[in-house]
Amino acid sequence: MERGTGSEPKFKTKTSVGAEPALMELFVDSLRDIYWAENHLVKSLPKMIASSSSQKLGSAIENHLKQTVEHVNRLLVIFDLLGIEAIAKKCDAMEGLTKEGEGILESTHEGTATRDVGIILASQKVEHYEIATYGGLVQLAATLGLTEVADILSQTLEEEKQADHLLTEVAENEINYKASEEV
Repeated sequence: MERGTGSEPKFKTKTSVGAEPALMELFVDSLRDIYWAENHLVKSLPKMIASSSSQKLGSAIENHLKQTVEHVNRLLVIFDLLGIEAIAKKCDAMEGLTKEGEGILESTHEGTATRDVGIILASQKVEHYEIATYGGLVQLAATLGLTEVADILSQTLEEEKQADHLLTEVAENEINYKASEEV
C-alpha cells in the first residue's frame, strides 16, 4: 500500500533542454522567502525597539535593523547576479515568529525587564530561523557553483550569528537578572 500526501512534489526534476534544475528552483524559492522575511523584519523591528526598556537591548535591535536593511539590499544584488526578478514570497515562518513576538508584548507589562526578556526570546527565535535559512542557502549556492552568491550570503549569515550572540550577552549580563528580581 502506497502512502503519500496526495499532492505532487512542489519541485520536480525537469528533463527538458534549458529547463531550470529543481535544485535551482528550490534555491530561488528560498531566496524569495527570505527576501519577504527580511522586508517584514524591517517593518517589525521598530516596534520591538520602542517596546524595550533596556538601552542595551534597544541598541542591539536598532543595530540589527540597520543590518536587516543591508540584508535586503544584498538579496537584491543576488537577484541581479542571478538575472531574476526580486519577488518576495510570503514567509509563513517569519510571519508566525513576529506574531509570537507581538503576543509577548501584549502579555507583558510595559517598562519591565520581563518584557525585555520576552523580546530577547522572540528576537533570538527570529535570528535562529535566519541563521538556519542563510546557512542552507550558502550551502545550496556553493553546490550550484554560485561562488559570488555564496560569499554574499555568508556575510549575512555571520551578521545573523553576531546578532544572536549579542542578544545572549545582553540577556546574560543584564536583563535576566533584573527580571528575576521583579514581582
